[in-house]
Amino acid sequence: MQQMIEKAAVLIEALPYIQKFRGDTVVVKFGGSIMESEIGYRNILKDVAFMECVGLQPVIVHGGGKSVSKKMREAHIQPNFVQGLRVTDAATIEVVEKVLNNEVNPHLVEILKNYGGKARGIHGEDIITVKKHTGTDPQTGEELDWGYVGKVIHVDVEPIKAFLNADIIPVITPLGRGEDGHLYNVNADDVANAIAAALQARKLVFLSDVPGLLRDVNDPASLISTLSLAEVEDLIKRGIISGGMLPKIGGAVDALKAGVNKTHIIDSALPHSLLLELFTDKGVGTEIVK
Repeated sequence: MQQMIEKAAVLIEALPYIQKFRGDTVVVKFGGSIMESEIGYRNILKDVAFMECVGLQPVIVHGGGKSVSKKMREAHIQPNFVQGLRVTDAATIEVVEKVLNNEVNPHLVEILKNYGGKARGIHGEDIITVKKHTGTDPQTGEELDWGYVGKVIHVDVEPIKAFLNADIIPVITPLGRGEDGHLYNVNADDVANAIAAALQARKLVFLSDVPGLLRDVNDPASLISTLSLAEVEDLIKRGIISGGMLPKIGGAVDALKAGVNKTHIIDSALPHSLLLELFTDKGVGTEIVK
């Protein structure tokens, strides 16, 4: 009986959050190592199906980088990364498009449907316009060339809104169409940021390979539960925000400044971390607020 009462208490704790967020758009981005775990991403998608069932409007942006790298090796194309971005030549973009649009995306949609959610895939290049990503080598100052890697300049949100209005969960690939008409690979975090900003989403959630932002990367207990925009610059100067977390936090800050209400970084490996972050008093990751 006590166990049943505890289960009821969990539902009661979630009630005000369900009421508060009903009808709101939540952009969820996941990828990385969790894509290698069928159980892991099934848990995420089960959470997303639950969110839709209780009245939220989830939008999924997914990666698939390790699956892409595997297919590239099978095609005898050596993966190459510069400053964390995949160098994408003509042969590589064909592999990226095939894996993301024709393999990973339909699989995720099918899983959502199996959990009772209505879901449909959107190929990123059908709604996202990009320009060629450029940069320089910090050591030499020479211009770097990533090939067909794009930076988002526009998102057509009407197809996304049409799905949401029909209670369909959009599942979006991180690809874009260049002004030159060519297909481009796009960093999935950047796509999620741009879509959340264009939709003026209530929340943007990054499911990451880490629990959130840690004051000490070797101490999970040093998790920063809430971070304000005013604190970000100081934490960057102190080196607490660094490495792979730097662009993620930077993108979250840009999304907040563009109108997103709140962003979250949570651990994709923790079962049901998405629901625990959204529907409990304490949460389990780092929330970034204005």
